[in-house]
Amino acid sequence: QVQVVESGGGMVQSGGSLRLSCTASGPSFDEYAMGWFRQAPGREREFVAGINWDGDTTYYGDSVKGRFTISRDSAKNTVFLHMNNLKSEDTAVYYCNTDGGPLWSEKGGIYWGRGTQVTVSS
Repeated sequence: QVQVVESGGGMVQSGGSLRLSCTASGPSFDEYAMGWFRQAPGREREFVAGINWDGDTTYYGDSVKGRFTISRDSAKNTVFLHMNNLKSEDTAVYYCNTDGGPLWSEKGGIYWGRGTQVTVSS
């Protein structure tokens, strides 16, 4: 069983930055691909970013490319989402996700956190 817990959400002005963290429990975190999705009210869930087990390969949704960066610290069982130049349309609940496998898939996996709210004010 893998458990993931997000933190770091909050309110920020347009153009500002936030860093989200996701801590995962499990016997082999350093072998898990991890990723982030988001969902705004009335909208479908959207893929944001993913990272393979080795940290060398990353993936981004089109709406965040060039502004968001995903990284991982396997020694701390933690994945980060660095969000820069935030826009009002980035307002959403952000969810951490994994399927426990080594390679990221934009379909996501079965393990989800409860989410953390990010609100960007214009």
